[in-house]
Amino acid sequence: MMTIPMKNKISILATAAMLAVPALAAVHENPLLKPSPLPLHYPQFDKIRDSDFGPAFDKGIAEQRREVEAIASSKAAPTFDNTVLALEKSGQTLHRAGLVFFNLLGADSNPARQKVAADYAEKLAAHNDAINTNARVFARVDALFEKREQLGLDAESLHLLERWHRDMLRAGVKLSAAQKKRMVAINGELARLETEFTKRVLAEVDASAIVVDSREELDGLTDEQIAAAAHAAEEHKLPKGKYRIALLNTTDQPMLSQLKNRALRERLFKASIARGSRGNAEDTTPQVARVLALRAEKASLLGYATFSDYSLAEETAKNVPAVNRILDQVSRPAVAAARREGEALQARIDATEKPAFKLEAWDWQYEAEKLRAEKYGFDESQLKPYLELKNVMENGVFYAANQLYGISFKQRTDLPVYQKDVLTYDVFDRDGKQLGIFIADMYARPSKNGGAWMNNYVDQSHVFGDMPVVANHLNIPKPAAGQPTLLTWDEVTTAFHEFGHALHGFFSDVKYQTFSGANTPRDFVEYPSQVNEMWASWPQVLQHYAKHWQTGAPMPQEMVDKVIAAKKFNQGFTTVSYISAAVLDQRWHQLPLGQQPKAAEVMAGEARLLKDSGFDYAPVPPRYRTPYFSHFMGEYASGYYAYLWAEVLDSNTVEWFKANGGLKRENGDVFRAKLLSRGGTEDALGLFRSVVGHEPEIGPLLDRRGMALEPVTAASK
Repeated sequence: MMTIPMKNKISILATAAMLAVPALAAVHENPLLKPSPLPLHYPQFDKIRDSDFGPAFDKGIAEQRREVEAIASSKAAPTFDNTVLALEKSGQTLHRAGLVFFNLLGADSNPARQKVAADYAEKLAAHNDAINTNARVFARVDALFEKREQLGLDAESLHLLERWHRDMLRAGVKLSAAQKKRMVAINGELARLETEFTKRVLAEVDASAIVVDSREELDGLTDEQIAAAAHAAEEHKLPKGKYRIALLNTTDQPMLSQLKNRALRERLFKASIARGSRGNAEDTTPQVARVLALRAEKASLLGYATFSDYSLAEETAKNVPAVNRILDQVSRPAVAAARREGEALQARIDATEKPAFKLEAWDWQYEAEKLRAEKYGFDESQLKPYLELKNVMENGVFYAANQLYGISFKQRTDLPVYQKDVLTYDVFDRDGKQLGIFIADMYARPSKNGGAWMNNYVDQSHVFGDMPVVANHLNIPKPAAGQPTLLTWDEVTTAFHEFGHALHGFFSDVKYQTFSGANTPRDFVEYPSQVNEMWASWPQVLQHYAKHWQTGAPMPQEMVDKVIAAKKFNQGFTTVSYISAAVLDQRWHQLPLGQQPKAAEVMAGEARLLKDSGFDYAPVPPRYRTPYFSHFMGEYASGYYAYLWAEVLDSNTVEWFKANGGLKRENGDVFRAKLLSRGGTEDALGLFRSVVGHEPEIGPLLDRRGMALEPVTAASK
């Protein structure tokens, strides 16, 4: 989900105890300037300094500039090898440095890295523009494109040629000189604003943490959670007896389902939703307003009515009406389901709370957890002792992958990591040969972006002979020292989800880096990862990992049955929370040029867009509000709907797996060979059809969420 003066330390050298030599300045070689000598080019985290990134970017930009100029000025007639393949091979120093830098910026940010990001955002954007709008390069690409059927290219190479041609057109290569100049300025400013937004969001998450004065207020939390909150207060130099509750970058906060103190729940929720719009130094509404205006202008320059029209043209959904149609098909039954759930929660409040009160957003998760306990005979706290992190990963996530695909894992401790609690594993294929290296970064910390994601540190590519180094990142609150990391069911599902992305990376079997692993359309990339979620509750898998962290006793079968039975519980809330954010993303980006809000109008505009779209049910707010909607500022701009579209594909595929026997090697081999291994080399929906055998249908998704399909009216199309 991300794109992309030196100080020498002094070391003292000695030859023997009796021989002293003068202190010498160690010569530091920038490890980013050449491939890492570690296995599979795993990054040298112990040798990389923050001061290495700028010089690596400078050298990488200069190198690629020379490489592209050589292509542009070549006197030889254009061929696939001397033009398209040469473009594919260009910029490897920049690519390598960019992968490491932007991955670390998201996983372990600090002021030095934030400064590098700010210093290079516009430079990198301008460099990309210079390549993609180079008229001489395009002339060569275009000449090949025009006779592409006569070139005798294999399917993947033809697809690469078409991709370069398309991307250069979408970058504005055919614009006038004045228009190109304006496009470069827009892209540079967008890069700077998006970098600043990310920095402010991270700072606001930390600044908005809640300080609690007494242990009594934390009634409902476990002893381990309370100890962690006390430790966090100590780390932040708060007075003894204080507790600090850190926020995650979502609207709902995990502890809202546990805290009995309603006033504290309200305080926690309101702190969460106020982020980024408080009028302080970290307010992001100016960035939001400016970014929306610039994106609309960019789309207009390229001949599109709105930024969404521009953005969706290359996705599997293809256009604005198609995206609006699926959002509408799901949103109306979801809102109706959420209102029914709200009525049930209000009835519970009226019957059990003294005095009763009106259901508010900060009450929902707490009351829902109580209702789930009453309805299904368990609550989240009963599950957690059976869901210890390492056991979930090794005996759940890894076990499912072994059973389905035949791959295996071995932890290693010799590779350097950027945080001491990050784990690394060798991944071996079904024939015992190494397939890749997996990095597991599971814990939340102030330096880490919110949410969960996967990224590559090394992309698989036959052209370069590279094998994948893949990382998963979650934001699980770290317990106090010596305490186990016990997960919620949502966190378990997220672990399976992100490893689905990792499998996409590990199984990549493509020639070209451009198509490696999860480099697919945004509304397809989430599909394989969402399929992988199905194994979290698959009986064979669940029984293998759901064991008590102290006794090793398996989760009782009656509890397993209840977990599975409760899967449709609270789905109205879950769906509306997600889909209202997806609709908000679309409505902002479907505004024509000139209708974007000013900074002071962003929050009122958000409320209006939600109400006009049918999301005016206050107890269920969007999963992300605009000022801290990180997807909104990254590669998922006008693309947050992708999770829903991917779930349509996913739910169809789950039905295919079930119809063919479920967790079987034969099924895994088909899914790997026909889809996961192909990366972005083919039409995405064609890959889906090659496995499932038919066009995507929305019925399985709605059935999964306990909702009925409603007809789409003409007005909503």
